[in-house]
Amino acid sequence: MGINSVTLVGRAGRDPEVRYFESGSVVANLTIAVNRRSRNEEPDWFNLEIWGKQAQVAADYVKKGALLGISGSYKVDTWTDRNTGEGRSKPVIRVDRLELLGSKRDGESNSFNSGESTNNRRPNDEEIPF
Repeated sequence: MGINSVTLVGRAGRDPEVRYFESGSVVANLTIAVNRRSRNEEPDWFNLEIWGKQAQVAADYVKKGALLGISGSYKVDTWTDRNTGEGRSKPVIRVDRLELLGSKRDGESNSFNSGESTNNRRPNDEEIPF
């Protein structure tokens, strides 16, 4: 038995690149930066591949800096470089579930609505326990 499961929470490193196919399929590709426990360490970067309806959601709502939660599986894309003929590969997370958790702007505004008190503010990245 094997288990291939990845769950991440981080910020979109760029707007999604979206491709539409004649078959009606849609794919969105983007990167996500996941902070480590220590603020002194550089974040880990992951390539994401999202298909179908979730890809359309990413295309419509995800922007650089948006806070995302994803679950999916790890895979390795392989191809031959057209210029050198050498084999290339890169790790990719194939996203099965995409959660829109907020944007960078949301994190700066410490409350859900401008009229609410700070007792109902959203936690920042350091306060989230995972």
